[in-house]
Amino acid sequence: MDQEKLNIERASKAIRDSRFVEGLSFLESNLSKDPNHKDSLYLAAVCSRYLKNYKDSKEYLNNLLIQAPDMGRAYQELGHLCKAIGENEEAASHYRQACELNPALVASWKSLFNYFNKRNNKAAAEHAHEQIKKLDSLPPILLYISQILNEGRLAIAEQKCREFLKKNPTNVYAMSLLSDIAKKFGYYDDAEILLENAVKFSPDDGEIRMKYALILRLKQKFTKTMEQVNILCEKFPDNLSYQAQKASEIMQNGYHSEAIDLFEKIIKENPYNFSAMTSKGHAEKTLGKTDKAIESYKSAYKIKNDHGEAYFSLSNLKTYKFSDKELDVMKNQLKRVDLTLKDKAYFHFALAQGCEAIGDYEEAFKNLDMGNKIKKEQSKYTIEKMNKELQAQIDVCDEKFFEKLGNGGHDANDPIFILGLPRAGSTLIEQILASHSMVDGTLELPNILSMAQSFRGDDIYGNLGNYPKTMKSLTLEKRQELGKSFIDDTLIHRKNAPRFTDKMPNNFRHIGLIHLILPNAKIIDARRYPLDCCFSMFKQLFAQGQEFTYGLAEAGNYYNSYVKLMNHWNKVLPNRILRVNNEDIIDDLEGQVKRMLDFLELPFEESCIKFYETDRSVRTASSEQVRKPINKSGMDRWKPYAKNLKTLVDNLDEDLLKPEDIALINP
Repeated sequence: MDQEKLNIERASKAIRDSRFVEGLSFLESNLSKDPNHKDSLYLAAVCSRYLKNYKDSKEYLNNLLIQAPDMGRAYQELGHLCKAIGENEEAASHYRQACELNPALVASWKSLFNYFNKRNNKAAAEHAHEQIKKLDSLPPILLYISQILNEGRLAIAEQKCREFLKKNPTNVYAMSLLSDIAKKFGYYDDAEILLENAVKFSPDDGEIRMKYALILRLKQKFTKTMEQVNILCEKFPDNLSYQAQKASEIMQNGYHSEAIDLFEKIIKENPYNFSAMTSKGHAEKTLGKTDKAIESYKSAYKIKNDHGEAYFSLSNLKTYKFSDKELDVMKNQLKRVDLTLKDKAYFHFALAQGCEAIGDYEEAFKNLDMGNKIKKEQSKYTIEKMNKELQAQIDVCDEKFFEKLGNGGHDANDPIFILGLPRAGSTLIEQILASHSMVDGTLELPNILSMAQSFRGDDIYGNLGNYPKTMKSLTLEKRQELGKSFIDDTLIHRKNAPRFTDKMPNNFRHIGLIHLILPNAKIIDARRYPLDCCFSMFKQLFAQGQEFTYGLAEAGNYYNSYVKLMNHWNKVLPNRILRVNNEDIIDDLEGQVKRMLDFLELPFEESCIKFYETDRSVRTASSEQVRKPINKSGMDRWKPYAKNLKTLVDNLDEDLLKPEDIALINP
C-alpha cells in the first residue's frame, strides 16, 4: 500500500475515534505532496469542521469542488458546515444538491427531513422520510455500490452489483443500480429488461416505476411510457413530479397545448416549481409561442437564480437578447465553486450567445470553449473509437455484402430518412417536406439507432460489440420483421399522411441496415459547408449524444469520417441517396424543392415553398429559424471567430474547404 492510501486509512480511523487533530495531520501530509488529492481534501474538511476551524473547512471544500464539481459527498459536507455556522437555508440547498447528485446519501436526506418538518412542508418531509427508510433497509454493499456509481467508478460498481445479484436475484434496488450502469454505457435494452423485472417484483415502488418509464421514453416507446406514467399518477395522485412527467409525455406525443394546461395546474399548486416552468417554456417554444416561452423561462430563473437551463433555453431561442443585468448574473454564477457542472455548461453556452449578440466574440469563444470542455471531460468519446466504428461499416457493407444478401426487407415506402450531421439543415428540409399534404413531419426517431445497438451482442458494457458483422446473419424473414417493426413502432408519431420523415442525423451510420430492412425507403443526405456546420455544432449544447461536437478537432475529424462513409454508401448503393446542400436551398429554393419532390415521387405543392407558414411543432434548436423565409443569416457565422478555428481547419480535409477560407484562418 502506498503512503497516500495508508494516510487516508489512518485519517479515517482517527475520525471514527474523534481524534481529529491526528487525522488532519495525516491528511496534511498527503496534501503537501498533492494539493488536489480529492479524498484528502474531503476528509480534511470534515476534520476542520469538527475542530470548528470553519474557515479552513470551507477552503478545503472549495478546492475539492474545483476538482470534483459534481461530488455529492462534497455538497453534503458543505451542508454540514453551513448548518454548523447557522446558515440553515444554505445548508438545505446544499443537501438538496447532494441528494440530486448522489441519492444514497442518508445523512443529507435526514437533514432535509428535519428541515422540511420544521417548515411544515409535509409533502417534502414525507418524500425525504421514504428515502431514509429505503436506504436504511439496504445492505451496506448496495449503499457502497450506489456511492461509487454516482462518483463515476462504473467498472467496479458493475462488478460488485453483478456479484450481489447472483446471490440475490430478486433484489429490485440492485436491479435498479445495474440498470443505471447499463444506461450510462448506452445499453438501453439491458436497462429496460432490468427495470421491467424490478417493477414486477415491486409494483408499488414509485421510484423504480419512474425509472422504467424514463428508459421506455429514451427508447421512444411512448405508448408504454404513458401507461407507466398513468399508473404512477393513479397510485400517487398527490405527487407533482409524477404529474409533471405526465405533462412531459403528453408533450412528447405532440399534444403541446394539453401539456401546457397540465404544467399550469402543477405551477398553480406549487408556484415555486421552476422545473415545471422550464418544461412549460419548452412546450411553448415548440408551438412557436416565443413570448410565452420567454416569460416561462424568466419565471423559472427568478425562483432559482442558478437554474442554468432556464438561461440556456432563452439563448437557445436564437432570437432572445440578454439584458446587461442577465449577463452579469450569469457571469457571477460562474464564479461560484459550488455550481454543478451541468449548470456551468448551461451558463457558458448561454453567455456565449449573449456575448456574440453584443459583438464580443473573444468572450463568446472563451465561454464556448469552457462549456465544451466541461462536456468533453464528462464524455467517453474518442476519435479513434468513432473512426473504428465508422470504418467497420465500410469494411462489412461492401458490394459483395449486398450482392450476397440480395433484395428483401419490408416493402413499405412510407419513411423518408433525412440524415447527415447536426446543424446541417435537416430541420429546414423536414419543414419543407412536412408542408406537403402527403408527408407527416415527426421527430428525430431513435428506432434505427436502438436496433443497431441491439445487434452489438452481449459484450461487457462499454465495448463496441460485433455490429455490423451481425447483419450478415439476418435472414430475409428477419429483415422483413425488422422493417415492419419500424413501421409499426413509429405509427404513434404519424397522422394521416402516407409518407413520414425521420430526421435522426446519426442514421447516416446505419444506411446499410436501413437498406436491408426498408429497401423502398427514401434517404436524403442533408449537407452543409464544413466550417459553417462544424462551428455551429461547437456552438450548440445538445440535450444528449453528439459527443463529437465537444471539441474542434473532434468535430473536424467526424465531418471527414461522415463524408468518407457517405461516399461509400453512394458507391455501394447507387441512386439510393439524394444529397441536398444547405447552400443550394438558400440559393435556389424552388429548384431544390422540385428536385427533392421528384426524388420522393411526390407532386409539387406550393406550400413547400412557403414552408415557414406551416403551423406545426418543431423541437430542434432550429425551430425559430424554420419559421422564417429563407435567408443567409446562418452563413459564414464562423468568420468573426476565424483566429480561433485553426484546430478545426487542421482536422478537416483540405479539399472540402475554399482556399480563401483556409487563408483567412491560417494567414
